[in-house]
Amino acid sequence: MHETPALTKNQSLVMSVLSEAKSPLSAYQILDELRPEGLRAPLQVYRALDKLTEHKLVHRIESLNAFVACSHAAEHGGEMVAFAICEACGRVEEFCDPVLQSRLAAWSREHDFIPTRTTLEIKGRCAACH
Repeated sequence: MHETPALTKNQSLVMSVLSEAKSPLSAYQILDELRPEGLRAPLQVYRALDKLTEHKLVHRIESLNAFVACSHAAEHGGEMVAFAICEACGRVEEFCDPVLQSRLAAWSREHDFIPTRTTLEIKGRCAACH
């Protein structure tokens, strides 16, 4: 099981904002939420996000340039991360798929490719929006 590291004050604040968010947030949206807590510089948020991402507590949604709190830390353990992103309402669902992960691992072996990170983003419409 993955042990949660001790977080700094800024990391805890950023984690709290992302854990309560209904959709992915950019670093500047996080900063806006945390100004009342004393955070003033984007660098403070980016440093916290870097560490939280390193500890696999937060994921960056590349296509949105935004961040979400990890909802499956115990399940993926740093392996493949996959997201279904609704283009209508902005909802993001993190999921793990062992079959897909196995197939990507097989492809990597077959092509003598060593992945350092795998993030899959599927865009479309969620059940509530279609």
